[in-house]
Amino acid sequence: MKNTDRPLLPQKSNSFSFVGHKKELQRNLSLGFFDSNSDEKKTAEFLKNKINDGDISNKSENDANNGNAGNKGEPRQAVNFATLLQDIDLFLATLTDPEMTELPELPEPIIRKFLDVVDLIVANCSGDEPWVPEDDDHPILATIDRVAIINAEIIKHYSEPKYTQTINRSGSVLHRCMVFLEAEFHLLLLEDHHANLSCTIPTEETEGEPEKPSLPYTPEVAEQLRGIASSMISAGYVTECCQAFSTARHNAFHSAISSLGYERSSIDDILRMSWEILEGQIPKWIKSCRQAINEVIQCERELVEKVFSCYPKFSSEFFESMAREAIIYHLTFPQAVVMTTQSTEKLFKVLDMYETLKELEQLIGSLLPNEGQAGDNLSSSYNLDLKSEVRTARSHLGESAVMIFCDLEKSIKADSSRTAMPGGAVHPLTRYVMNYIKLACEYKSTMEHIFKAHYKPAHHTDNTTDDNDNPFSAQLIKLMDLLNDNIEEKSKLYKDASLSCIFLMNNGSYMGQKIKGSEGISTSLGASWARKRFSELRQYHKNYQRETWSKVLGCLKDDGITVKGHVQKPVLKERFKSFNGMFEDIHRTQSAWVVSDEQLKSELKISVSAVLVPAYRSFKGRYEHHFSAGRQTEKYIRFSPDDLEKYIEDLFEGTPMSMPRRR
Repeated sequence: MKNTDRPLLPQKSNSFSFVGHKKELQRNLSLGFFDSNSDEKKTAEFLKNKINDGDISNKSENDANNGNAGNKGEPRQAVNFATLLQDIDLFLATLTDPEMTELPELPEPIIRKFLDVVDLIVANCSGDEPWVPEDDDHPILATIDRVAIINAEIIKHYSEPKYTQTINRSGSVLHRCMVFLEAEFHLLLLEDHHANLSCTIPTEETEGEPEKPSLPYTPEVAEQLRGIASSMISAGYVTECCQAFSTARHNAFHSAISSLGYERSSIDDILRMSWEILEGQIPKWIKSCRQAINEVIQCERELVEKVFSCYPKFSSEFFESMAREAIIYHLTFPQAVVMTTQSTEKLFKVLDMYETLKELEQLIGSLLPNEGQAGDNLSSSYNLDLKSEVRTARSHLGESAVMIFCDLEKSIKADSSRTAMPGGAVHPLTRYVMNYIKLACEYKSTMEHIFKAHYKPAHHTDNTTDDNDNPFSAQLIKLMDLLNDNIEEKSKLYKDASLSCIFLMNNGSYMGQKIKGSEGISTSLGASWARKRFSELRQYHKNYQRETWSKVLGCLKDDGITVKGHVQKPVLKERFKSFNGMFEDIHRTQSAWVVSDEQLKSELKISVSAVLVPAYRSFKGRYEHHFSAGRQTEKYIRFSPDDLEKYIEDLFEGTPMSMPRRR
């Protein structure tokens, strides 16, 4: 804070709420900094030249300081500033002499001359024209620092009337210096070409190790800002300096967040959004949230600690306020999402948001110190409240995800469609549920975590220890059993028992392939559950073989064909005729059936061929010579074993086929 003991300190000019002209905003500034080891001769020579070369000596003190001293229009006499500076430094050295027991006598004429020159230099640098110093090592900050030290010391003589004019003059010059520095500080904060983007964030396409986000200012500009901040704070102008920095960086922060694609909306606005719009906003929120906390805020921390290295209290307070602002900016969205109508399609976006908050929660803990770490009790309490809000938002997302996933149970039970799938194809319910479960199991660790934290079964059951230890697995098994029961119920819609078996095989195979292809599903269901279901699938296969081919194979048995060693030709003819008719019907019908899984289709065809073709070949070989060669043989023996194999390949392709009739 400013020293309130200064007598007759002038009121601040409007430059303390500086809004620069376009020309001023385009200035190319280059401020040097106080260095205790710098060459004082160089300092003195530079200022002497500024006085003697006409840049300063042609201005009156009245022009530069609105008449605080001197006569209007009276030219200033050139001053040997090197000698003047040596005298000032000698006076300042006596102030730190450990043997000094009382205030030294003020060298008032020397101090006033020094203040006059500094006043004119600052006035000359503060004009509308761009200020381009002659030397990159311009020592203006070191000079202003001397003014601040002098002002602080001579105020100690405020009780002596003879020093009143000098005290007032010192305060006035220091004030002008601070106005100048604040303006330069503000311009530097605005001018750098990276500044409006807060920090330069590396793109996601960057190969190799991720780049560290770069600071919004070049090292040179950051060092200039640090020097100005140090001078202003040392002079007691803490509030003005900190406010200028805070305003500029908060504006830059909002620009940076906006550039990430997420725009903050109110809870009411979010609740009015359709799911299609809301779904598109969630990835933007996730990206913005992660980059704001991980990158933008970290850039601001590095910047403020560098610029305000002389004032760590402000560094920590400013960084905490920015971190809180970033968190609050992003906290409304998840709070509103859980208030929208829940539906199964929202699960995965909710899980993405949950994982984002969980990932950032630990980092947020380091950004906002706990009680005893923060600077004051109010800040500590605010930080704890904000952390609690973040945890609560994450918890509500977890609760929402559990409810959404459990609602899948209702969806399965509610699907009571009475339309059989053409050709026994995989039912849409099977595809939907299995793909949904597969995606859910990609979040397996998260699902297990939130189920343990938030799952509340509607009824207390005698679950096994494993179910109690892993309620997500228990719920998953329940869903799979419900789906299996639903599919079995739907299989009863088919009047053809063989087609019913194909339907069960198709759906069972689809479920099995999804289980095999997902480690999350297979580990959650367990080996015993999987073995049981694959056993059922084999049984469906056997049932199909029995329902479809047992009668066909019955035609190829010897029973009743031979009586007392003689072949009963009418019976033999009927057997071949029955075989031909049944095989033709099966070919025509089952070629239109669908088996989508290529492996299952191949296994079915191979199993049919393995049973049917050898039996037919043997039967034909035993009895075909009982028919007269020619038309009689062609009439009753329509197929060769190779023909059967060819026609079996037509089965389950989803296209009805008929056999060419022989003449």
